[in-house]
Amino acid sequence: MILKKHKPWVDFLIVGAQKSGTTTLHAYLKEHPEIMMPDRKELHFFNKDDFFKASEPDYAHYHSFFNEACEKMQTSESNNDRLLGEATPAYLYCRDAAKRIWQYNPAMKIIIILRNPVDRAFSHWNMEVARGAESLSFSDALKYESTRCRQALPSQHYVYSYRDRGFYSTQIREYWRFFSKQQVFVIKYDDLVKESEKVLQKTFGFLGVAQEKAQILSRETKKLNAIAYKERMTEAQRQDLLSYFRYEIKQLEDMLGWQCETWFAG
Repeated sequence: MILKKHKPWVDFLIVGAQKSGTTTLHAYLKEHPEIMMPDRKELHFFNKDDFFKASEPDYAHYHSFFNEACEKMQTSESNNDRLLGEATPAYLYCRDAAKRIWQYNPAMKIIIILRNPVDRAFSHWNMEVARGAESLSFSDALKYESTRCRQALPSQHYVYSYRDRGFYSTQIREYWRFFSKQQVFVIKYDDLVKESEKVLQKTFGFLGVAQEKAQILSRETKKLNAIAYKERMTEAQRQDLLSYFRYEIKQLEDMLGWQCETWFAG
């Protein structure tokens, strides 16, 4: 199965949110015998303007990552029956991604994982510090976020958007605008951590692959791409962010039928 022509070959995407367990879910799904995913996570295709400047997007480049995965499994007789998917958390935040994905494959299935936006912001900041992209303290990074992000206009700033990425309701509505709600599966990060088998069963059901594999894959709980924090978020910082996100979290509860009281508890 080599993807050479422009066809909607990729079946599903894990689109985010960043720092919400997408690496862990990617690892679980990659082990399922009915799913094929590239070795490389985060292909960053639908969030990159360069691939969409021409009249015809550079789908050949996108498919090249899947060709490599397919070629490694040419001995498998069931290759052609496997679902193809990938995980790029930036797709949720990118304001143009949903439309581009729909233009590529209107039947695409979308997986979203949401984490308490307070904890997500702090984890995001820690990641940027660890990789040398952030030199400000957490408090200063939040204080100057808007000013720094404006420097990227009219584009979005993917590094310093600690709070802005946490407004999930707007991002979800953009995907609901292009895809039916039946095509969008939203997972709570807390459930993925605490009830991995149950979440995997639901995810496999959503994708239409064997659900009994969930028990096997979840026996060894995965927590990948975790970074040891050099400091803890202060209670004052947490309360400030909770106040900032309070209305947003309430919107999510209404939109998704969730109970997020534990997010307020910290």
